[in-house]
Amino acid sequence: MPAMPPTIPVLAAPTASGKTAAVLRLADLPAGRGLEVVSADALQAYRGFDIGTAKPTPEERARVPHHLVDAVPPEGAIDAVAWTRAAEDALDDALARGARPLVVAGTGFYLDALDRGLPTTPPADPAVRAALEAERAERGDAAMLADLRALAPEDATASQGNPRRVLRALEVLRSSGRPPSAFPRTRPRFSLRSYVALPSAAALEARVDDRVNAMLAAGWLDEVAALAARVPASAPAWQAIGYGELARVVRGEATLADATAAIALATRRYAKRQRTWFGRRPAAARRVVGVLDDLFDDLARWWGVNGS
Repeated sequence: MPAMPPTIPVLAAPTASGKTAAVLRLADLPAGRGLEVVSADALQAYRGFDIGTAKPTPEERARVPHHLVDAVPPEGAIDAVAWTRAAEDALDDALARGARPLVVAGTGFYLDALDRGLPTTPPADPAVRAALEAERAERGDAAMLADLRALAPEDATASQGNPRRVLRALEVLRSSGRPPSAFPRTRPRFSLRSYVALPSAAALEARVDDRVNAMLAAGWLDEVAALAARVPASAPAWQAIGYGELARVVRGEATLADATAAIALATRRYAKRQRTWFGRRPAAARRVVGVLDDLFDDLARWWGVNGS
């Protein structure tokens, strides 16, 4: 009989829920000694894309070690498979050193791969992908998602509307005749015990608006201008909410006011999708309604049991 996998605590919540602040407070508790974060955030992995991804600052990372932040060059790419393998290695290393790792999740797709194992879908098919990219350029993202929803509703939901994931699912379908969800998964290396904070829509809306304004005040537009001068527009990191909108401002194609409104709307929609995802997954989770600022005492009690 195979040995039971180690249990890893997870803190999951939509964007703007206060995850980083909560982690720093946990680290200051007696039970927080040795806490290290494994970041399950698809876009905080990219170096240079800092302000708009709400990346922990260097000072915050000096207080609490963060793994898989700044792990990928700005022109590079990372997917769920690469992230999961790197996360598993980081967790193994932290446990071997006697640290107390905490996975902090905003990207449900990544957390799902860590929780349920890696998909065994076939490798990329460049010819099919090229055809899908051309079709996407002609028809748009909404039409591609509608196609996937008609053919494989579970995979459409799992994509969270992310264009790259939608195209990958359609690529697998067209290459193999089967959706990604039809392929078995590898055995997970860890068992997850999750704390999920689910703020109300109204609370998230107010926090998102405040955060977008704070990011702009912190120099987000200047960051985008510097990135636009050296990072190709085709780089996956540009899919981070707000970067494309602000790049249009840099090019003189949009006003800052219009971009700000578009960013806030896109962020609220993303937070809503995250809230829906974390409301269902992972299965073994303590789900609590509220923002983490207000839930900290409950979170600290949970961490005291599950982080040891």
